[in-house]
Amino acid sequence: MAQVGQDSLHEHITAVKKGERVFENAFQSVTRMILEKDIDKVIVNGMSTFDYKIFRAGDKHIIGMFDEINSFVSFIKDASQGGSSKEMAFVLVGEPGNGKTFLVEYLCGMYRTYLSQPQNRRYTFRFTGMGQFGHYGNIDVIESQTYEDPMVLAMNLMETPEESQAHLARRYRLTDEVASQWWDNYRPLGACSAYIWNDIRTLSNGKLDDMLKFVEVVPVPLTESLGTVTGKYPAKDEITSSAVDLLGEESIQRLLHITDTNNPYRFDLRRGALARVAGGGIHFSDEIYKNKKDLVQVYLGIIQNRTIEIDGYKWPIDTLIVATSNNSEFNRFLAEKEEAPIIDRCRICYVSHNTDYHLQEQLTAYAIGHESKTTLTGDTLHQDPNLNYAASIGVTLTRLPRSEKLTPIETMKLAAGEVAGEKSIKTLSEVIDTLNQDTDVTRRFGQKGLGQRNLGRSMQLMLESSETNEGQCMFAYDVFGTIERIILDYVPEPNDRAKFLDDLKTARGLYRERVMTEMFNAYMDEPLAIRKDVFNYVNMIIGIDAENLGPDKMWKYKNPQTGELKALKIDERYINSVEDCLGLKTKEQKDTFRTSVRKIYGQKISTNPDYDFMDNLELVKAVTDVRLKSDIAGAGSLIGALANRTNEENQKLYDRMVDTMLNKLGYCTTCAQKTIEYFCTQVDET
Repeated sequence: MAQVGQDSLHEHITAVKKGERVFENAFQSVTRMILEKDIDKVIVNGMSTFDYKIFRAGDKHIIGMFDEINSFVSFIKDASQGGSSKEMAFVLVGEPGNGKTFLVEYLCGMYRTYLSQPQNRRYTFRFTGMGQFGHYGNIDVIESQTYEDPMVLAMNLMETPEESQAHLARRYRLTDEVASQWWDNYRPLGACSAYIWNDIRTLSNGKLDDMLKFVEVVPVPLTESLGTVTGKYPAKDEITSSAVDLLGEESIQRLLHITDTNNPYRFDLRRGALARVAGGGIHFSDEIYKNKKDLVQVYLGIIQNRTIEIDGYKWPIDTLIVATSNNSEFNRFLAEKEEAPIIDRCRICYVSHNTDYHLQEQLTAYAIGHESKTTLTGDTLHQDPNLNYAASIGVTLTRLPRSEKLTPIETMKLAAGEVAGEKSIKTLSEVIDTLNQDTDVTRRFGQKGLGQRNLGRSMQLMLESSETNEGQCMFAYDVFGTIERIILDYVPEPNDRAKFLDDLKTARGLYRERVMTEMFNAYMDEPLAIRKDVFNYVNMIIGIDAENLGPDKMWKYKNPQTGELKALKIDERYINSVEDCLGLKTKEQKDTFRTSVRKIYGQKISTNPDYDFMDNLELVKAVTDVRLKSDIAGAGSLIGALANRTNEENQKLYDRMVDTMLNKLGYCTTCAQKTIEYFCTQVDET
């Protein structure tokens, strides 16, 4: 903190010149905060984009939203360099529950933390000894109402900016480059600061050293609950909301002290939300277009001119304005043509739902909650190991639009960066480009579907159900029933409802495939049994044409994951059985498939040595079916053995599989038994 006294402004200017403190606008601060941290390159839906690591820090961080974050960073970077973004607001538009507000609040939290570091701290000034003047009553200390930077006062020390610049350059021996850099952020003093400074000039007979005795430099408070530096203004109803909430109003208490009615300090700007963030802060307007028209008109002036204006008095502000809106309110606002100027002053960013089901698994973990759950009676509540997967694919599929080029499962896999048979990521890019040409935003890729709040509601329904509480377990298959209830209760549009219910059927089929794999792993008494068999198939079709393959069909190869030399016996019957299960009948079909698998292997292993082909669901299903048939004469036999436990052998098999599920696969007694029961039924078979 600066020392209080006549040299505190001098001390501050010296610290800025030395680089110990900063003088920059809000856009420059936020840009520096983001770009100081690591930046990675990622592929999203076939397109290369940047991933800013600052948004991925902490326990509950931003997940996905790559395009939206890139748009925001580009916007503030342009504004920090004096581009057109400087006179605009950044507005996130999208469906409820897709993370708009969470993104802005996360940004505000990061910014407060960033400014709490000594080298980034924001400072302002206050005038002391005002009682000497007589016409300020008992008011002795007056702080800058808009938290103006002390450097703004320094650039307005004299009566004209030119005189001030010449004085600072002479006093602090500034180079032309430093002086120019400071004056890039020049703005006049706010009405009350300018008025008081003029009073001080008059009292001190224009002697600068005497004038500076009235000035103290103090840090701007960072307390979130005070709304300083980062402040939120939520939309209110038409009766209770007014421009006062944003701008402030005339203060009765101050009028009791101030005798000069021309004194702009009679206005209490801190009564409004904007003045508290005017010193290089972030103003967050939640649901901006829900506000009544006259309030939106106030925003128009604020966004364009970056000044608070009351009765002709002006207070320049330095604020990044970020807002949110849902699609319906935004469309209603767009329909009113006379409101075009405000839209013109906004950089609209359409926020889509998360469409990567792997990332959705992290979001689902947020919805389930990290703390251990208990039943209504206080017993510990277990989570089915398949719960997160089932819930994630259930909601992700609803967010993927229908396409003639891709099936829902292919779209889901490609959006997650996985292999989808013969379909390439280029096909998905074409589908997304076509959809994004639609003038109706809600028809674009990822713009419609079940949001995070709907997922949260489905988890709440699960927790309150008697089955969950009696079994003391959140059984994965039950999540489909609760999501269905949410679709029926919360999706008003009949066409959307029908599509979402259809998507849920697809999700059930995928869950069925997952259970088949789990049953095989349980039968083999090994958590990664199916993974090994899939990799055996891949290695066999690579080694089948090897030159060093002897008559005993033994092939030696180097494991790319461990680097050790391994021997593998190539079993052509096994290879053919897997390919038969995949529906490949002719030699040409089999050769084409093998070539595609080898190609995928070559591409993936070079960048990811741990790649295991488990995302290729068709191949996993085929290998599972072949192994179940060869080991126990078909999945039907296993189902029969597990369903009919009248003889001792079947009971032993059942007990052994349950034991594996409990001790190696993360199941509890309830979900192990229910998963086996589900496996023994014919429902959801694809």
